[in-house]
Amino acid sequence: METVEMNSVSLKRPHSEDDVANADEIKRQKISEKSQTGNNSGQSVETVKEQPDKSLLEDTKNEIIPNEEGEEQEDEELEDSDEDGDPESFADMMKHGLTESDVGITKFVSSHKGFSGILKERYSDFVVHEIGKDGRVSHLDDFSVPVDDEDPSEETFTVLSDEDKQRLEELQLLKNKETSVAIEVIEDSKEKRTVIHQAVKSLFPGLETKTEDRDGKKYIIAYHAAGKKALANPRKHSWPKSRGSYCHFVLYKENKDTMDAINVLSKFLRVKPNIFSYMGTKDKRAITVQEIAVLRITAQRLAHLNKCLMNFKLGNFSYKNHPLKLGELQGNHFTVVLRNITGTDDQIEQAMNSLREIGFINYYGMQRFGTTAVPTYQIGRAILQNNWNEVMDLILKPRPGAEKGYLVKCREEWAKTKDPAAALKKLPVKRCVEGQLLRGLLKYGMKNIISAFGIIPRNNRLMYIHSYQSYVWNNMVSKRIEEYGLKAVPGDLTLKGATAVHIEEEDVHNYTIHDVVMPLPGFDVIYPKHKIGEAYKEMLVADNLDINNMRHKIRDYSLSGAYRKIIIRPQNVNWEVVAYDDPKIPLFTTDLDKLEGKPLPVLPTDGKFRALKMEFSLPPSTYATMAIREVLKMDTSIKNQTQLNTTWLR
Repeated sequence: METVEMNSVSLKRPHSEDDVANADEIKRQKISEKSQTGNNSGQSVETVKEQPDKSLLEDTKNEIIPNEEGEEQEDEELEDSDEDGDPESFADMMKHGLTESDVGITKFVSSHKGFSGILKERYSDFVVHEIGKDGRVSHLDDFSVPVDDEDPSEETFTVLSDEDKQRLEELQLLKNKETSVAIEVIEDSKEKRTVIHQAVKSLFPGLETKTEDRDGKKYIIAYHAAGKKALANPRKHSWPKSRGSYCHFVLYKENKDTMDAINVLSKFLRVKPNIFSYMGTKDKRAITVQEIAVLRITAQRLAHLNKCLMNFKLGNFSYKNHPLKLGELQGNHFTVVLRNITGTDDQIEQAMNSLREIGFINYYGMQRFGTTAVPTYQIGRAILQNNWNEVMDLILKPRPGAEKGYLVKCREEWAKTKDPAAALKKLPVKRCVEGQLLRGLLKYGMKNIISAFGIIPRNNRLMYIHSYQSYVWNNMVSKRIEEYGLKAVPGDLTLKGATAVHIEEEDVHNYTIHDVVMPLPGFDVIYPKHKIGEAYKEMLVADNLDINNMRHKIRDYSLSGAYRKIIIRPQNVNWEVVAYDDPKIPLFTTDLDKLEGKPLPVLPTDGKFRALKMEFSLPPSTYATMAIREVLKMDTSIKNQTQLNTTWLR
């Protein structure tokens, strides 16, 4: 089947109501082609051809973070788009970004006609609930704190002044040369002194206290118990032996990613982020609910943060003897609203029934590959090729696309001087990948790029290689579906337990497309026996890589490979179409709304707009965007979305 590239309409931001109307009229002009290829199963497979008339995302700068769990979940998005700047310049810059076809996303499995809708017009239109390893869906539905006689009194949190807390924090974090902090006891009594002792020890792990008389006045003296180590390992002797060492709680957050939330909690609690654990990171531009565990922090102390936290709440507290581990979850349950949909009731019914019965191609989503003209998979390929000069060049060279202003200036300085120190001075934020690489070059010199690159955190370095694996997998799956359609064929791979085996001719009738897996390239996988096995080799040869030698001389960059199902069928699929007049009103209640007793707005029976409310559950390492793409039949790339509709930047 021939792949036809999507065309798109580039629109400027409307500046008035008339402009908005004109823009809507333009967007209603579809540019589409359509073809279908039948297969023996009677199901059709479409190439990306149909161009809907509106953008998938109202806010295209905020991509849907992948529902990635397990080891790969630790990958972080390495490219940030510029949050400032005028919309025309952003839309213009995004012309240099990737489209789906650039990363091998070219096929659909359903036969319905595509329609348009707006995803994440409000971040509250996208809600994610984590599904634990026991199959239980996480909900925030209880703010109560477990009763514990060992907990400090409420006065503990208010007895210290802001000035005292500032001085104690600086002492705790070793930010000055002071070896102790003295707090005068104004209303001297044993009870008052006890509360101050408790407050210091509870709020500032690692500090000890004692009472001293100075000039006839009583002072509580705070000092370090065990130096820096005490900060990462909260005081063991202050924790009751009868209580589990970990406080588990449900984190409800809005428009903030998981690591940002944990960093905020760490700051408020004055502890290191590494005492928190979780099963997977969640979307930023969304409302998400997930379980978190923290080492030796009381539920009472955590609950107290609800009074001062913005955009997230903590609840459902319990004490347990174990932390959480990445990848332990069963998946995530999504509640999604697609606003201003144009599909007929029949189209929607066909689309959702297809999603439930057939599923969607398990592509790696666009956020896996970055947002600028230098895709992350290109850097991964250069690492695998052992081409370190190209790795350095790809990360640091100027690039078209949406980036923060300081990164643009840093790249320009690098191109002009090749001086790591000069380029580093242009970066106010040194923790970005560019800053880390420049610091490495400053430390190890331009002739030791491997060591300089090694300064970047391991998970971020591996993200580039995983991106290349994903790029290969997407392309190979598109070829597989184009060549053999939606049925299992001899030579395909399926899993027996954790082991991949080939499907033989005599057994092929025992398998469906939902049993078929494809490998991510590596030294510990086998490949299909049909044409697609050869296609893997050809693709890697074209990239100057040897499929039979995926071990890298640097162990970290050796690819063992893995297997991934090519079709995912979501579970618990439900949907309804609702009418509404006001784009700003929520169309369902969240966990927090229910706790606060907020009623759902009364919706009109015949509103100006229609929305599709859909729910479904996905296993780990799958992308909700790819499920929604299958329903709408449209390109989910920022480039395409921006060219179609930039009115979100008004």
